[in-house]
Amino acid sequence: MFTFQDPGTKDDTPEGAEFNRKRDLDILLRLNFTPGETTTARILFNRLLDMITTVSGTCGYESTTSDAWKGCPKAKSGSYEKAQQRVINSIIPPRSEGVMEREKKESLEAMYKARTTGIRARPHILICAVCQYGGGTRPPYKEDNLPELIQLILKDPDTLVTLAEAADWMMCAPCPNRAPDLNACINVKGSGGLTNQLRDLRTLQKLGLTYRTTMRARDFYRLVFEGIPSTLDICRFDSTNPSVWWDGCGARTTNNESYKKGREMLMREFF
Repeated sequence: MFTFQDPGTKDDTPEGAEFNRKRDLDILLRLNFTPGETTTARILFNRLLDMITTVSGTCGYESTTSDAWKGCPKAKSGSYEKAQQRVINSIIPPRSEGVMEREKKESLEAMYKARTTGIRARPHILICAVCQYGGGTRPPYKEDNLPELIQLILKDPDTLVTLAEAADWMMCAPCPNRAPDLNACINVKGSGGLTNQLRDLRTLQKLGLTYRTTMRARDFYRLVFEGIPSTLDICRFDSTNPSVWWDGCGARTTNNESYKKGREMLMREFF
């Protein structure tokens, strides 16, 4: 019954205790949450809007068996459905285009200056850079500095790279899915921080490295191309959606073709 997490009936709407209890459990079922679960507003509202596209069958029903089950009088008004597709940016505003453009310029300047001391990047996105390269992404690229980094390394393979924890500013500054105050990823509708942390650690384990390691880009990518022939060991997550452990990249069951192509191309270029 989950009674130890039951919020009680004090704040219920007038439809009645049974109706409200069933509605709560119907919503939790669709969201794949347990009663009393604590999560971020970003994850909650994105999941709510994705998984509950209508209140029909939750707040009201096509047929009524008794007055106790007639439901909310607004259930058939269409108000929820009208707002459902456009409300997320009102609740959680996106990053400003102007701010991201300025961050792109400033972080690139910092990246070029750091080529002899260590350009900071979280480990797994250096694998993402190979996918981008194989898929044809070239500078200028709006959402991160990885294509510019690859071009810099192609010109100077002795460029130093430092493996940084979290969504470090130097590489991720212009990303629309970065939370600057947290230095964190909020992609995959708010839940990408977990998967990206694990991808970083998987990458470090595969390569036998740790955070704050600084090495020549050529040497780093030699380790990558020898030790990570496929993206599956790094990127795949065997979970269902909705889950904070699910995203489109993690749902793959075969090697990313862009990584395969980019790896072959860059092996020729670097070595």
